[in-house]
Amino acid sequence: MERFDVAVVGGGPAGSSAGHAAASRGASAVVLEKGVPRADRPDRLGPDSTDAAGILDYWVDIMGIHPDEMPEGVVLGTLDRAEFIGPSESLTLRSTGIESSYDNFGFCMQRARFDDFLRDRAEEAGAEYRAGVSVRSVETDRDGDGPRHRLELASGDELGAEFLILADGPQRQVTNRVLDECLPFDVTERLSTRETNHIAYQEHRRLPEEVFEEVAGAIKFWWGHMPGHTAYPWIFPNDDNVARIGLTMPIGMDIDAVENREDYPLLRPDDERIPQGTEYIRRLLEQEYGDEYDIEDDFPLVEDRGKSKGTETYAISSTRPIDSPTGAGVAVVGGAMGATSAFHEGGDHTAVRTGAIAGELAADGDLAPYNARWKDAIGDEILRNVAMADIVHDYEPDDWDWAFATARKLLENSDGYGLFDTSNLRAGFGAAKLVTTYKRTKFSFRNGKYVQIGESDYTV
Repeated sequence: MERFDVAVVGGGPAGSSAGHAAASRGASAVVLEKGVPRADRPDRLGPDSTDAAGILDYWVDIMGIHPDEMPEGVVLGTLDRAEFIGPSESLTLRSTGIESSYDNFGFCMQRARFDDFLRDRAEEAGAEYRAGVSVRSVETDRDGDGPRHRLELASGDELGAEFLILADGPQRQVTNRVLDECLPFDVTERLSTRETNHIAYQEHRRLPEEVFEEVAGAIKFWWGHMPGHTAYPWIFPNDDNVARIGLTMPIGMDIDAVENREDYPLLRPDDERIPQGTEYIRRLLEQEYGDEYDIEDDFPLVEDRGKSKGTETYAISSTRPIDSPTGAGVAVVGGAMGATSAFHEGGDHTAVRTGAIAGELAADGDLAPYNARWKDAIGDEILRNVAMADIVHDYEPDDWDWAFATARKLLENSDGYGLFDTSNLRAGFGAAKLVTTYKRTKFSFRNGKYVQIGESDYTV
């Protein structure tokens, strides 16, 4: 049986970063990635790199990797703003209001190339990266005989490791089985993927020149246009007049449970079920550009991008992360721990950071500080996301219009998240209500109360 100091399950941003950190500190590390064929990665098997792939300025510092370190082709374009569009009101942010070492508002990137960069970085540090390898099961030896963790692969081979880092993404196919052995309850009671995950769908379309010039530099989100908690379509500009146009929504929504259906611009009176992703995108493009353009002819799919024929579907983990059973020598990182936010569909920065922390601690021989370390590193970011997602949980279209109109007043004297500064209360009663609700909600989740499974829940 092969033996390693650290075994990492999953080779996306979190897993590659864990392998890099562990190997950089002298540990023997192996990253196991089952691999997914992709049209935009034709010559190499790698992770399921489906993500809207935008990075904001302060996320660069959370991630700890500046875009100047990335090879050519990863960064597709810089951003100067985010546009939030309600049914009648809108809001434009030109600053996040958070200090950053990166000079622009953010950037869009080609996620498969970003994953390949992180993989190469891990291998250069000395980690083994094995693509096309699936983990069938994991056994943990609690008696001290043999390797602490024994991983059985789909091939029938086995390998052993002292520390196990789980980075298998929001579907948690291996993570949930491992956690089940460490909990006094069924893990799906709190981490059912249908309950905690969202589904996202996106298409790569080439935009008319005039339209691309309009959206270039902006990430655009349409809130209150489709039903569901943190459900929204978006447009992210890439390069060569191509944009990613997609949406995210809860899994398994029932249209009969939607009240005031007529208020959602992307629903139709004769809809018998929630529209599929491709239909939502068609309706969005018709709504925004149908008066001037023939959508199918003027906004064609770019079939050599994305996962398959210009499209991709993927899961996004919830905004509520979990602690890890570090006493068992296990750390859960990235999307598997719920560090991705369905509220703004960002998770690469938290994945890289949590993976790096886990890899570093595993190499040093002690994962015990991990749960405290990841909270120190990304706790403020998680707290913002959880608070915002909780506030808007039951928002309907008119609530989004109210929020955007109110936030515009607050932004007259602030930038980005600075709009929640109490000094802006002079903007009126509505502003006071918005600020107070945000602060109260954040306070309710303080001291790590946002975790779905806490360290004390584990029996090992």
